[in-house]
Amino acid sequence: MTAASIKPDQRVVLMVGTHKAAFLFTSDLSRRKWRMHGPYLTSDSSIFHMAYDPREDTVFAAVNRTVWGPEVQRTRDLGNTWSASKNEPRFTAGSGETVKRVWHIEPGRPWEPGVLYAGVEPAALFKSEDNGETWQEMKTLSSHPTRSQWQPGFGGLCLHSIALDPMRRERMYVGISAVGVFGTDDSGESWLTMNRGVHAFFMPNPLPEFGQCVHKMYMAPGLADRLYQQNHCGVYRTDSAGAAWNDISAGLPSRFGFVLGLHPRDPKTLYVVPEDNATGTEVGGSNRVVTDIKMRVFRSRDAGATWQPLTKGLPQNNAFLHLLREGMSVDSCDPCGVYFGTTTGQLYYSRDEGDSWELLADHLPPINSIGVAVRG
Repeated sequence: MTAASIKPDQRVVLMVGTHKAAFLFTSDLSRRKWRMHGPYLTSDSSIFHMAYDPREDTVFAAVNRTVWGPEVQRTRDLGNTWSASKNEPRFTAGSGETVKRVWHIEPGRPWEPGVLYAGVEPAALFKSEDNGETWQEMKTLSSHPTRSQWQPGFGGLCLHSIALDPMRRERMYVGISAVGVFGTDDSGESWLTMNRGVHAFFMPNPLPEFGQCVHKMYMAPGLADRLYQQNHCGVYRTDSAGAAWNDISAGLPSRFGFVLGLHPRDPKTLYVVPEDNATGTEVGGSNRVVTDIKMRVFRSRDAGATWQPLTKGLPQNNAFLHLLREGMSVDSCDPCGVYFGTTTGQLYYSRDEGDSWELLADHLPPINSIGVAVRG
């Protein structure tokens, strides 16, 4: 993007959710110098996810407090003031279930004013039609016929990924750990399991209908029938709107990992960070540090057919680093920027699509999530 196209009020906003508070980092489109804002929401808070809604120029935060419980907070002035929902995501009285944590906030499509979605634990999907003031449970998913057999992953029974088809109002997908991917073509009136071809090596049947532990899932830009997921047991791609998945783990040093990043314009380019050394039918996940103790981001330019390790500027010795499922994000600049945060408080970024990396911030609290937006 040329300097002439930079608007005075256009800024890159990096949203960092940590175990102690929320932080915002801002820069111009060069992304060379950053200013830190915060900490925000510091009272007994663990920020699991932050999302920017361009329709209202609003940042939303999934806040989980040890004493007071989960809530959705929002700021319309980049952190100067925050407000909570009037009615937080809550199960219907008498259901016997309590929302333990809010995991993910997903703004609706551009032509859905006021609509947002929230994924919670125990796994359920909530919808707001008033910019997050109130939330309603999408009970058709909560009452799915398989629900009684859903089992939690290590982090809990959590709905953490929400992918909205940008063209078809009726179509969306969710990812649940450790249950798998579900999709709907009728605006949530019904849900189908969509896990064909995805392994669950920790199960007696390694290819079950459900029970897979998807760690993160996104829809490819410009190709609504293509989605990618980083799973407990590999990296996968579907080109059939979830009807079947292809294993694209070959060439990676490990199947196991949490984060996933997609290029904003090229549906063939994706980023993952393998952890442990789980290969073949090994389960993985016991150590939860980057493979070979080297901080490497792996990039594919051909939809997962081949992978390239990206290491310039990243520690290659004694890198006992771990990334959580929301710990990577990609901006929409040209060239795009890639960002990731670790549970030991390091925040790295690349301004050249991963070719080289810089340390943006250090000594932050354990980082739960990274989100990025280009305003203006």
